[in-house]
Amino acid sequence: MSPARRAEADAQQRRWRALVDDRLPAAAARNPGWPVSRNHCFARILLDNACGGPWRESVAPPAWANMPPERLAAALSLGEAVLAGRADLRAMNDRSLLWRRKAPVPPPPAALAGDGFTLRRWRRADDAPFAALCADPAVMRYFPAVKTRPESLAEARALDRRFERDGFGPWAVEAPEGFVGFVGCWRPARPLPFTAAGGPVVEIGWRLAAAAWGRGLAVRGARLALADAFGRCGLAEVVAYTALLNQPSRRVMERLGMREAGVFPHPALGEGDPLRPHVLYRIAAADLAGEAGA
Repeated sequence: MSPARRAEADAQQRRWRALVDDRLPAAAARNPGWPVSRNHCFARILLDNACGGPWRESVAPPAWANMPPERLAAALSLGEAVLAGRADLRAMNDRSLLWRRKAPVPPPPAALAGDGFTLRRWRRADDAPFAALCADPAVMRYFPAVKTRPESLAEARALDRRFERDGFGPWAVEAPEGFVGFVGCWRPARPLPFTAAGGPVVEIGWRLAAAAWGRGLAVRGARLALADAFGRCGLAEVVAYTALLNQPSRRVMERLGMREAGVFPHPALGEGDPLRPHVLYRIAAADLAGEAGA
C-alpha cells in the first residue's frame, strides 16, 4: 500500500473509532429511545448493515482494521445518517439481530398498504382471476406454456403456504378492480446454477394480469415487498431472474435498483429453447441501507 493510501486508511479508521467510541455513545445519552448505547453495539449494527449480514462471516476481526475500505465507508455513512436523523437505528438493529438469529421473524401482517393498491394474503376468491391470468398467452409469453386451471390453483395454494413456512411469500395484489396478480419473495423450489455455492437464496418475482399493466404496479409492489423482506424478515439479499428475452421484467428489476449478475441456462428448459438463457439480478439490504444513509 502506498504511503498516501495508508494515510487515507488510517484517517478512515480514526473516524470510525471516534464515531463508535465517542460520538454515537454521546448521542445515545441524548436519545433515550435508541435501542443501544454502547460502542460495541453501535459497531455491530453499522458493520452488519454495511456488510448485508453478520460482519464476522466475511471479515476477520478486528473489523476496523480488516474491513474493506468501501464497506467501512458505508458503515461510516450509516453512522453519520443516524446522527443526522436520516437513518432508523432501531430498524437497523432489528435487522442485525434477525441476521444473527437473536430474534425471531415476526409473523407476516395480513396486508401491506401501497399507494392505490394493497399487497395481501391470498383468498379463495382469487382462484378464478388467477387461473384466467395464467391462461392468458400475453401474460405467459415468457413461460414455456400457459397453465390449466388445476395447475393455477395448485400454484396459488403453494404460493400462499410459503408464508407459513418462511414468514414471507408472494403477496396477492389488490387493485381498485380487485385481484390482479401477485408480487413478492420466496425461496426457489428447484436448485439453480447460482444457488450451488452461495447458500440459501430468496428471489422476488411478479405476475400481473394484462389489464393491470402500465400502472407501475410491478415496481411499486416489489418495492413494498422488498421493504418488508429486508425490514421485518431481515433478509440480507434478494435475487431475481428471468428469460434473457424478457425485457419488461428486466426493466422492472433495473428500476428496483437490482444489479445484473450474469447469465445462466435454466435447468428446466432444454437445449435450443429460446427461453433457456436466463439473466440473474441481485439487490442487498446493505445497498438499500447505504442509499438511505447517503
